[in-house]
Amino acid sequence: MILLLALAAPSVPAAAGEEPNARLVAAKALFERYMTLERAFDPAVADLYADSATVRNLRRYPTGQVREMKLEGARYKALLVASLPTAKERGDLSAYTDVAYEVLATGEVAITATRYSELKQYSSPLALRIAPQADGVWRIVEETGESQP
Repeated sequence: MILLLALAAPSVPAAAGEEPNARLVAAKALFERYMTLERAFDPAVADLYADSATVRNLRRYPTGQVREMKLEGARYKALLVASLPTAKERGDLSAYTDVAYEVLATGEVAITATRYSELKQYSSPLALRIAPQADGVWRIVEETGESQP
């Protein structure tokens, strides 16, 4: 679903100093939850984003023009929830392939994937960075994606 390329992930607690493998397990669980909630048009998908997250979307037009939209997490979450009924009505679903995970030196996890818009029938890159928050829950802290009109 386009929705500025919304994602969903589960609430997975993180322990200080946890092993890289545990971080990968948390990241995979979060992304699985993201895909499940997104496909169900469930507003809980917004809870997967940190309020302080940065969400960027590059919109590529047939003319070659590219426009970048950048939103803070709290604003994006509100827009995401508001857009879900329309997305559901239109059948605006996404499928993800080539999903890869990398534990970063910071302890955060980078997730990359190719998103396929079933409604508009095009593929685009998606990059997420997730990190444990003060409450110990892993959330999306950065998202960069692309969309087409």
